[in-house]
Amino acid sequence: MRRRAFKLLLVGSDGRRLLRQRVPYWTLAALMAVGAAAAASLGVVYSDYLALRQQRASLSGLLPRAEEQQRLIEVYQSRLREMRVEIDSWRDVHARIWEPFGPEAGPVNRGAGIGGGTGPTPPETATEPEGVSDELARVVSLVKEEGEALRSLEGFFTRAGKVLASLPSRWPLRGPINSDFGRRLSPWSTGAEFHSGMDIGVPIGTPVKAPAPGTVIFAGPHPEYGVALVIDHGNETKSLYGHLSKVTVAPNHPVQRGEVVALSGNTGRSSGPHLHYEIQVKGQSVNPNSYIWE
Repeated sequence: MRRRAFKLLLVGSDGRRLLRQRVPYWTLAALMAVGAAAAASLGVVYSDYLALRQQRASLSGLLPRAEEQQRLIEVYQSRLREMRVEIDSWRDVHARIWEPFGPEAGPVNRGAGIGGGTGPTPPETATEPEGVSDELARVVSLVKEEGEALRSLEGFFTRAGKVLASLPSRWPLRGPINSDFGRRLSPWSTGAEFHSGMDIGVPIGTPVKAPAPGTVIFAGPHPEYGVALVIDHGNETKSLYGHLSKVTVAPNHPVQRGEVVALSGNTGRSSGPHLHYEIQVKGQSVNPNSYIWE
């Protein structure tokens, strides 16, 4: 049985036959199948192309947002590092505050801090979100620790504030220091003597003010200081005022800081008008300059 086939005939413009070819049906069918497969493949490729193009457009819109988020992460990390440096400086301040009171005065476990330096984060980890989370956790831990230290300081200064407020920290009056605390040449002999206070040169009648709150425990004549006054400020601290012309408060009278308690003079063993000002702690004279802050 003869197989059916197509005959392909090519004729030129002048009528001459250029090609005559017999094409079997199966060849034509194969060519059609290949064409159909190519068309289908082209359709799939084109569809993928359109999808990729759409994704690319979406990514183009997301890239600026990703870059902005990246910039914000880097800013957050930089701020967190600055906070850690600042908090570390707080710890140094706390240590200096507690140091004069001894190693056991401050809060416990001051050495059990969070490890790690406070320098720049390495480039390979500086942009990772996990780095921000870890750094934030460290800062939160440090803030809690410093909060406890601040509360300890608050409690300490609340208790110490009452003692500090009772200290004779003000000048009883203003004037030149004629003779300071300590060894000096005696105004009554050629030798040296110990001066237990300071002599402040002022005219007679200058108001003398209490340098701190307290209670008057002596007001009257004294064999060496003439008219004298003694105020008890508590905590075994007293202040003495000598060579007065007048005392304006009576014994057992409570006085406040800045209250006028006497007038300066030239009574007792004195070579001229002045105020002898003395501070005694536990019965011993101390340098008034160590207590005067203002």
